[in-house]
Amino acid sequence: MTVSSDGTALRIGSRRQFVKGCVTIGGTLVLGRFVTSCATTGSVVAVRPQLLSLAGPTLDLTIARTRVLIGGHAAEATTVNGGVPGPEIRLREGQEVVLRVRNGLHEDTSIHWHGLFVPPEMDGVPGVSFDGIPAGETFVYRFPIRQSGTYWYHSHSGFQEQTGVYGPLVIEPTSPGPHAYDREYTIVLSDWTFENPNRVLANLKRYGGYYNFQRRTLANLGDESDGMGFWGAVVDRFRWARMRMDPTDISDVTGVTYTYLFNGLAPDENWRGIFNPGERVRLRFINASAATYFDVRIPGLRLAVIGADGMNVAPVEVDEFRLAIAETLDVLVEPIDTAYTVFAEAMDRSGFARGTLATGPDVIAAIPARRPRPLLNMADMGMDHGAMGGEHAGHNMTHQCSAAMTAVSRHGDDEHGAGNAMVAAVARSRVSEPGVGLRDTRWQVLTYADLRRAVPGADTAVEPSREIELHLTGNMERYMWSFDGEQYRHDMAPIALRHGERVRFVLINDTMMAHPIHLHGMFFELEVGACEHNPLKHTVNVQPAERTSFIVTATEVGRWAFHCHILYHMEAGMFRVVEVRA
Repeated sequence: MTVSSDGTALRIGSRRQFVKGCVTIGGTLVLGRFVTSCATTGSVVAVRPQLLSLAGPTLDLTIARTRVLIGGHAAEATTVNGGVPGPEIRLREGQEVVLRVRNGLHEDTSIHWHGLFVPPEMDGVPGVSFDGIPAGETFVYRFPIRQSGTYWYHSHSGFQEQTGVYGPLVIEPTSPGPHAYDREYTIVLSDWTFENPNRVLANLKRYGGYYNFQRRTLANLGDESDGMGFWGAVVDRFRWARMRMDPTDISDVTGVTYTYLFNGLAPDENWRGIFNPGERVRLRFINASAATYFDVRIPGLRLAVIGADGMNVAPVEVDEFRLAIAETLDVLVEPIDTAYTVFAEAMDRSGFARGTLATGPDVIAAIPARRPRPLLNMADMGMDHGAMGGEHAGHNMTHQCSAAMTAVSRHGDDEHGAGNAMVAAVARSRVSEPGVGLRDTRWQVLTYADLRRAVPGADTAVEPSREIELHLTGNMERYMWSFDGEQYRHDMAPIALRHGERVRFVLINDTMMAHPIHLHGMFFELEVGACEHNPLKHTVNVQPAERTSFIVTATEVGRWAFHCHILYHMEAGMFRVVEVRA
């Protein structure tokens, strides 16, 4: 590694390919689960009851293989400073930070600062704007902090994110924020498998439903009959069978192999945050999962949402929210009882993570009963021809900024080739729909349509100069994922933007799965019908058969990754490069 005159770390060498080489871990089958065997000897790192915290502006991080305890089982993880998750990094807006990352592995590694404004060569995506960090070397990330809020970091090399290379990142504002609070806790939700992630992907390629143990059987026909009648349930099953689709196909990887973690702790280990009754507590939620959406609630407490993807939003009170992979959400709560369960249920209901807010170390709260696994419906298949803008489309349709949100796309024949198994005949906006599994709740669930930017945007009156339409495509049987039916190739032309132009991206999900789509380097204005108050985000969840749109002002020159944040989908090809040219 060499260092330029301005202190920027550079490395001279061959360009490494994006997502090359995944962690290879041997293992043995124990009690029906693939438990990793440790190639190294030595003690197992004890479980951390709380996150390790490091404050900038100059920090040292080491990525290495470490024996850790996950849910009481010893495993070899890829760690940052010895833990899963890595330490909470706390920085301050306006600082010039220096983050020295040492690679203690036998293969390349990287760190991506998820949601941060950074120079492209500091973004940490091998094969896009830097080469990766070779084994045994140290890379110095150096950049100014231009924002505040709740973010996170993770590896962008192979499956290292799944095996432990991720952690929270909190940036304090230069002046006090708009909301006062007495204490705060950062909550990192994630998923852990004792299987080799390469094996997980191989299993999915062999059979897309490999981890779905909640498929329809004769035994649960009676349960479905309660809602639609016996013959209605039978007819519904025949309809899905004719399409060769599975309405229980909610998540690729499930609790069959996953242990769901709450700040690195399994449900039985019960993370605990202490409060005094009457205090206002800020909770910073981060979904650092490889493949799991979480539905989060705290029974007995209302949640005042004040931040989304690090950006302040006008407060909105809800009882539950869905946190897509790679999203962050800040909430305020005012607990008065002695204990509350913070319950994060996997979207497919195959498991949960949980913690406790309590007045003392020995107080507990009841764990809510898990809800039945949900089913996709015909609207999720893009076959709801009567839908026009979603079930709660109550925005003022006279505003031009509402047009994209309410648009309905109708399709003919699928033109995306073997890389796509279906097409949504009708794709519509679903920003005001909570999503599968949350449609019939008895309480208020957050939707994107509820989010309003706290400070109106200065350039939102400028209409986009053009529109780029991208289809989210996939073939579950072959486990192929892509944009417009094309899996990512290194020689693929980037999506080119001119510096300073405003462009509307329209995403149409032609699959029956949700996809969290993340843009590196820049935020976008998610079009929810709120005009200058449309929320700023770096990640958007696109529901099945959804047509969603956002506007990008191309302020950051460079090459930026644009991809699905389900790690296995990205590895299977749902990835592009957006290049902003001066």
